[in-house]
Amino acid sequence: MAELASQPTSVQTIYSWYRDSKLQVNRRYQRKLVWTLEEKQKLIDSLIRKYPIPAVLLAERADSAGIYEIIDGLQRLHSIVSFIEHGFPDAEGKKFNVEDFTTAKLNADKFVIDEKATYINSKDVSTILDYVLPVSIMRNATDSEIADVFDRINTYGHRLSDQERRQAGVETEFSKFVRDISCEIRGDVSQNLVNLFDMPAISINLPKSKHGYAVEAEDVFWVNQGVLRSTDLRDSLDEQCVADIAATAISAEPIDRSKEALDQIYDKTNDESARIEAALGAYGVKKLSDEFKFCIAEIAKITDAAGRKLRSIIFSKNTTNAYPSVFAVIFTAIHELIIKDGLRIADYKGMASSLGNIVDRLETGRKATSPDERRKNIDAVKGLIISRFYKPKTDGIINDIYNDHSVVDIDNIIRRSMVELPNYELKQGIVRLDSKDRTIDNRAIDRIINTICGIANIGPQSSGKIVIGVSDQERHTEKIVEIDNIKPVSVNNRDVVGVYREAKALNISNEAYLKAIRDRISNSKLSDGLKNDVLSNIDMNEYFGLGIIIITVPPQKEVSSVGDEVYFRSGNQTEKASPKSVAEIAKRF
Repeated sequence: MAELASQPTSVQTIYSWYRDSKLQVNRRYQRKLVWTLEEKQKLIDSLIRKYPIPAVLLAERADSAGIYEIIDGLQRLHSIVSFIEHGFPDAEGKKFNVEDFTTAKLNADKFVIDEKATYINSKDVSTILDYVLPVSIMRNATDSEIADVFDRINTYGHRLSDQERRQAGVETEFSKFVRDISCEIRGDVSQNLVNLFDMPAISINLPKSKHGYAVEAEDVFWVNQGVLRSTDLRDSLDEQCVADIAATAISAEPIDRSKEALDQIYDKTNDESARIEAALGAYGVKKLSDEFKFCIAEIAKITDAAGRKLRSIIFSKNTTNAYPSVFAVIFTAIHELIIKDGLRIADYKGMASSLGNIVDRLETGRKATSPDERRKNIDAVKGLIISRFYKPKTDGIINDIYNDHSVVDIDNIIRRSMVELPNYELKQGIVRLDSKDRTIDNRAIDRIINTICGIANIGPQSSGKIVIGVSDQERHTEKIVEIDNIKPVSVNNRDVVGVYREAKALNISNEAYLKAIRDRISNSKLSDGLKNDVLSNIDMNEYFGLGIIIITVPPQKEVSSVGDEVYFRSGNQTEKASPKSVAEIAKRF
């Protein structure tokens, strides 16, 4: 049983914990940095004025002494450390002066220093650093205790949106599915435990509240297509939309679109909750997840082919209104044609034409929320778009939904590579960037093989991925655009340039290009077990006509090597291990 201990802690110590990776966020419960600039500035002002602020609650697990999981106080703690690292100015436009704080100054290379900024005075710096936060720590806390306390804290004292209240109050397979798939679609997916200083890399920037977070709201599918407003993400309306669509997908017919209907699904004492849990169990969580992401990607391809956002396609008049109910109808119609009827889209641009001004043909009034009216709308959409589909031949169909990485998966791999550096590697390609010598660079493939080995040696519980077709250097992107005449797709400051361009430069098919990589791996001196695992886990995705190759490195049970050499990952670099390093790596297994 957990023991609660009061441990008042200075801001200076909190910052040291932050930089020493001792403050962690469990993203099963906390997935967002949501405070506005004004809220952050008021907190800093309270510290300077020595006003009291709410207590911070941390948990220390029995097997992780000295590592603290944030249960309550995420926004406050991040605001404080962010202010110290010039994430935002105070209400007067002044920034923290790191010259007066040695620890922050030593870490100054990890954040941007604005030489033209004005700074708070030394007295205020000392006041902030000496401020003692009211901290309580749950020692020897279990998972169930942490979850219980978090749920209790987040169901009183703070006004939650309807969906936040639902998610905070229950832990079921359905609620977990909604959280997970919503996280993937937003693009803020990560491992469960994340260091506090990594949160900005997986948090969302709202248009009028620029915090320097890596995920831009305008790039998130829901906002990009106009389904929701950017501020709706803060209130988890995307998760509410997912819950509505998912419940309909696993039910015989659409559910009633109402607050009461969703409340019943999330109420574990209600028969509807039991029905949905049973339906999801029978349908399969992974199956529904794969289908959801596939349909999201198909809608994105439709709008990409049309060169217009979904909102401008389906409405006859310009509007800035969100339209989650209409989107649910369109999504369900596409999902049923693809999954239930086994069809595939033949003409994406034609699909956009068929969806043109479709809102004028649907019932959108109050009664449109009933199951019967929703069914009529879904069938109406299916009737308008079915001519744009075709029935694949049974003997020639490729399982493009359940086995390959989806577009959503690829985007999230790219985003995760920015935080989980050792486990992910991005490569622009394997062909020389020389307009006169477009041949395979054998050293590039050798580096891929060595990186496979390095990722495998992270540890027996660790896996990773190498993505070929993504540039992380602007100069490479510019060169590729110049010589291959392609239009890259940007994902979090990374450019997807694809590999189809390289197959074309080599004058070979895309399949032959993939085979060339597979053959080199097969003929390499990689450890046999690792080699076989990797060869069974190489996918090619067409990714908006650019082509992406994903090499998955599954967990290994022993140290891997390339011939007599052992490689390991140091951050985002692959290095050859010394005899002493080999011994250290061996201890991991």
